[in-house]
Amino acid sequence: MRDIHSYAAGEWLAPGAGARNIASAITGEVIAQAGNDALDAGAMLGFAREHGGPALRAMTFHDRARMLKALALHLMEHKQALYDLSYDTGATLLDHKIDVDGGIGTMLVFASKGRREMPDAHVYLDGAPEQLGREGQFMGRHICTPLQGVAVHINAFNFPVWGMLEKLAPTLLAGVPAIVKPATATCYVTEHCVRLMLDSGLLPKGALQLVSGGLGDMLDHLDCQDAVAFTGSADTALKLRSNPRLLQNSVRFTSEQDSLNASVLGPDATPGTPEFDLFVKEVQREMTAKAGQKCTAIRRIMVPQAQIDAVISALSDRLAKTTIGDPRAEDTRMGALVSNSQKRDVLEKVAMLSAEAERVFGDPENFTVQGADRDKGAFLPPMLFHCADPDKAERVHDTEAFGPVSTLMPYRDLAHASELLNRGQGSLVASIITNDGEVARELTMGSAAFHGRLYFNNRISMGEATGHGSPLPHMVHGGPGRAGGGEELGGIRGVMHYMQRTAIQGSPDILTAIGQQWVPGAEEITDRDHPFTRRFTELDLGETFHSPSREVTLEDIETFAHFTGDTFYAHMDDEAAAANPFFPGRVAHGYLLLSFAAGLFVQPDPGPVLANTGLDNLRFLEPVSAGDSMKVRLSVKHKTPRNEEYGEVRWHVTLTNQREEAVAEYELLTMNAV
Repeated sequence: MRDIHSYAAGEWLAPGAGARNIASAITGEVIAQAGNDALDAGAMLGFAREHGGPALRAMTFHDRARMLKALALHLMEHKQALYDLSYDTGATLLDHKIDVDGGIGTMLVFASKGRREMPDAHVYLDGAPEQLGREGQFMGRHICTPLQGVAVHINAFNFPVWGMLEKLAPTLLAGVPAIVKPATATCYVTEHCVRLMLDSGLLPKGALQLVSGGLGDMLDHLDCQDAVAFTGSADTALKLRSNPRLLQNSVRFTSEQDSLNASVLGPDATPGTPEFDLFVKEVQREMTAKAGQKCTAIRRIMVPQAQIDAVISALSDRLAKTTIGDPRAEDTRMGALVSNSQKRDVLEKVAMLSAEAERVFGDPENFTVQGADRDKGAFLPPMLFHCADPDKAERVHDTEAFGPVSTLMPYRDLAHASELLNRGQGSLVASIITNDGEVARELTMGSAAFHGRLYFNNRISMGEATGHGSPLPHMVHGGPGRAGGGEELGGIRGVMHYMQRTAIQGSPDILTAIGQQWVPGAEEITDRDHPFTRRFTELDLGETFHSPSREVTLEDIETFAHFTGDTFYAHMDDEAAAANPFFPGRVAHGYLLLSFAAGLFVQPDPGPVLANTGLDNLRFLEPVSAGDSMKVRLSVKHKTPRNEEYGEVRWHVTLTNQREEAVAEYELLTMNAV
């Protein structure tokens, strides 16, 4: 029997008083113990606040993103050990890959997004500056900075690796240390993953701690700078979020809890269509993956009344091919539930569902298990129910059997389908299998408010779609009502849960100093050589080049029109242009002005500017007519290191006319040699 340790205040601590036994899902035999009532929650929080937080906040977003990538690659090298441990949770190799590879992949996505979408700085700028004064000398903008506390992550048993990493990645990227508390039933897998990360030496001291077993009184020590993220049952979530300390100190609490996710077969997806076959495949996969122990698993199946018999037949045929047994065997397609207590809970919920629905496939008293003892292990067969009258039923809409169990029900029309979807009172995901855009739109308008994610699939997307039950790090994971009312993942949105948004107000120079991004109206540095002759490391924010003026002639406009083929009437027909309320007559092409601007600010000699890589936020503000003149102001707005050879410079470009009116504005991106 293994001792599963906690990692607290820099030390590995063995189980002690209050330790719980952990049994193998396959054999029912005790394989480990975890838990220690002597853990000092205050010391753990203090260790994270004193060491982990300051160390992480001293790093930039890019530093932390690189750390995440290195951690993910380190785990990738050791994932076989995590696979081997995970078999005793009842999971198959395919289930391990969802958990382990999915968690590692999530870290890599956040590492990539951190480098691409966040600055190499300590402050995240949320939106553009707002001009609050008439002359532009009193400005405001929103910034985000890391919370100066600790993130406490309380995770469920079904994903001991992904469940931890999907919370940990955005937390560390934000710059906040974490204390991870996995479910005791599978904490031996999480413990090994934490050991791998700590042993790598990639994490700062105090950035990550582990509680194997109960949290004790940790929540009673939290304050307004801390955050709690929970995944599990609605009952446990309610108990946790009601903690007086959390309520008193307005501690952030994010909950992702059980939900009655549904899948809808569109009325166009009749037998013989690719969508019908896809629907049956998706439902079968979601019923059997992780033995149905997924927070996103399909619990309710909604099909047109006319297709009920066809779906029961096709789905039963597919479920009958599911080999149940020892998950270590190559031909096993579904392993065991996580524990015999979980098996008993599922059977209790099945009894409740049976009062309103008929079981049409799967008998928990009569099924075959290969390579293991059916009675000693936590095995159950997939069970499909049919509720003929879902309008009168209640339990099928409020009772979740967290296992390989799903209930089929008919709908009359799309309005009825939306009504049934919403009877679940909030879910993580609902899927709609249809090739009809109007069906998709009507169900979206009727039910999106009740679901955190709507997943559509059909013959067009099926080759690339990741599946109903796969939360992706790019998209939000969570849902309203019963699903917990929270969000996780969602790219950089997930990072914001661990940061404070603050409105700052002041002069352009003050905003520039805080955000490390030049704000128009701030000081301009104009006494240096042309900025295109200066290397990335030599450039300072606010370095500005003011170009000479150039007149725009009618010949310029006509030459550009004939050369490019852009003979739009506003450039070539004075009478027609004058009839347009936006123009005084013939005007210069906007892109002619951009071309002239480049000619005015460019420094043509070979130098540190390696490439022009883009143009953002272009706006044409005033028309330019023949006889007007223009000039350019080019300022260093922001700098982002990319590698040892070059970095990205974001230039603020403003074009003005002879009356000092802005006629165009944009941001130019260049790669400059270091």
